[in-house]
Amino acid sequence: MTQSPHLPIPPLPLPPMPSRASFDEPEDDNFSEGTQFLPLREPPTLEDSPAVALNKPPLPVPPPLPKAPPMPPPRAFGRSPGQPSLAQLVRQAFDEGFSDVHLGVGEVPRMRDRGEMLPLEYPETDENTFMSWLREILKEDEIQRFKKELEFDGATQYEFARVRINVFDSLRGSGMVLRLIPLKILTLEELRLPPVFKDISDAHKGLVLVTGPTGSGKSTTLAAMVDYINKEHPKHIITIEDPIEFVHQSRRCLIKQREVGINTLKFDNALKAALREDPDIILVGEMRDKETVNTALKAAQTGHLVMGTLHTNSAVKTLERILGLYNAEEREAMRVAIAESLVAVIAQGLCRTTDGKRAAYHDILVNTETVKDYIIQGKNDEILELMKDGEYDGMITTNQSLFNLYQEGRITEEVALERAPIPNEMAMMLRGRI
Repeated sequence: MTQSPHLPIPPLPLPPMPSRASFDEPEDDNFSEGTQFLPLREPPTLEDSPAVALNKPPLPVPPPLPKAPPMPPPRAFGRSPGQPSLAQLVRQAFDEGFSDVHLGVGEVPRMRDRGEMLPLEYPETDENTFMSWLREILKEDEIQRFKKELEFDGATQYEFARVRINVFDSLRGSGMVLRLIPLKILTLEELRLPPVFKDISDAHKGLVLVTGPTGSGKSTTLAAMVDYINKEHPKHIITIEDPIEFVHQSRRCLIKQREVGINTLKFDNALKAALREDPDIILVGEMRDKETVNTALKAAQTGHLVMGTLHTNSAVKTLERILGLYNAEEREAMRVAIAESLVAVIAQGLCRTTDGKRAAYHDILVNTETVKDYIIQGKNDEILELMKDGEYDGMITTNQSLFNLYQEGRITEEVALERAPIPNEMAMMLRGRI
C-alpha cells in the first residue's frame, strides 16, 4: 500500500492585534452604542492590605524630616555704616598736613599730627571694614601674601600724594600704617637745610650717609639732594628702595629707580648689579646688613658716589654701628676703608616749631683729613669735639643745631632741652654759659 506524502498544514490565522484605538473611546462606526467596556482595575488601597484584613494595626508612618536651616548670607567685605573709604582718610590726612594714617581692627582710626597721635571721630574698625580698605589699595595676590607672611610692604599713588604701605598682624587683629609722601619734591632751600648739603651733593665719589630714627625726614632730605644733583649735573643715578617713595623725573640726570620685591629681589643683589650698569651715583634706601655695607664701600672705593640711610641718632654712633657689624679681627681694616671712602654723615631729627610745623635739626660730620685720622685711630670722643669747632667745614652738633633754632625763635626752650642728646650742655648754652 503506497503511502501518500504528508501535505503541509497551513498556519492557523492569528486574531488581529487590537489597535491603540481599541483602548480609547470609539471614534468610528464599527462599535454599536451598546458596546460596553470593562473598567481598568484600580490600585489596591490601605484597606485592601492583608494587615487590615487580619485586623492588624497598620505600620506607623514616619514623622516628616525637619526642614534644613536657611543658608547664611555670603560674608560681605563692605565697610560698616559710618566708616569712610580709605581714599577719604588719605585725603583728610593730606588736606590737614598729617604725616601718617594708623588703622587697625578693634581701634578707631588715628593720624600723626606733627609727631603726636590724634584719634578721629569714627567707629572702631571691624574686620569687614579693614578688608575693604585693603582691597582699595592691594591686589588679591598681595592680600594673600600678607595672610601668609603676616606682613606686607608696598606703595600706591593717588592724584595728590604717594603713600607708603605697611600691613601687619597684631594681638588684636590686622593693622596698617600709611605714610604720606608729597608728589612735589621740596628743594634744599625750601627745607632750609645748611649750605653744606650742596657741597656734599657735589662730591664725585665716596659714601654719604643720612641717618636718624623712623619718621625723621631722611627720605625727604635724600630726595632734595638727588633733586639738586638732577638739576645741576649730567649724571646717571640708580636708586634701590623698599619701597620707592619720592618719584624723580630725569632732567640733567638719567634716573632709574628700582623697588625691592618688584624690580629686584634683594638690596645686595641690586647693588652688585648696579656696578655693571654704568652709574655715577647709587642711592641705597637702607643699609640693613653687613653684605650691603661691604658692597656699598666697594662701590664708593671704585669711583661711585653712594648715598644710603641708617637708623642711628648721631654721626659718631653711625660709625660705631657700621663697625659693630664686623668682628674684632675685621674692624681695623674696616676703619681704614671707612676713613678712605666716607664723604659725610648727616644725622637728623624733627621737632615741633612754635608755628605748629616741624623743623629739622642736624648732627653733621664731614670727613676732613683730621677726621680721617681720628676714624682710623678710633678716637670717637675727639671726633665729637672736632665737630663742635668744625663750623668752617660745615660740621655741627645736634645741640648747636637745636640752639640755632631756639635763637631764631623757631622752637621753645622746652623743645630744645627735650631733644638735646646732652641736656646739661644745652642748659648751659641756653643760659649763655657756653
